[in-house]
Amino acid sequence: MRKFFLLVLLAASPTAAEDSNLLSYPSGYRQWTHVKSMHIRPGHPLHHLFGGVHHIYANKLAREGYRRGKFANGATLVLDLLDARDDGFAVTEGARRMVAVMHKDAKKYPQTGGWGFEAWRADNRKDRMVGTNAAAQCFECHAQRKKNDFVFSSYRP
Repeated sequence: MRKFFLLVLLAASPTAAEDSNLLSYPSGYRQWTHVKSMHIRPGHPLHHLFGGVHHIYANKLAREGYRRGKFANGATLVLDLLDARDDGFAVTEGARRMVAVMHKDAKKYPQTGGWGFEAWRADNRKDRMVGTNAAAQCFECHAQRKKNDFVFSSYRP
């Protein structure tokens, strides 16, 4: 599992032929349905890579997918990862560390469970962290969630 997360942090540069499979930055995602938040604190095995405040957002199709247990093509999930500031009494959001996206398109991404993956470093919409290496950098870990359509989070209405 750690191998997967180490790979996520490596930037990839796709070839021109593979560009059509690259996802676009998800504009307006903070107006989508907020699915959940969590805080990965020091001591968690992935803190060195993913420590901070996580917010998960779902577009309309993804929200329906949570309810049905299966996500339709067009469903998009966004992970907004922010630094965590802890003053001893409260944990608040700091600077953005990463924006990651899962987008369902079974025809386009058959080798990764029908999902396309991408992440952008901090607030830089051009600094891709996944590129064409989604199978190794993302799906390797998501594969263990096959019975949940490869999604880790769940929606609490």
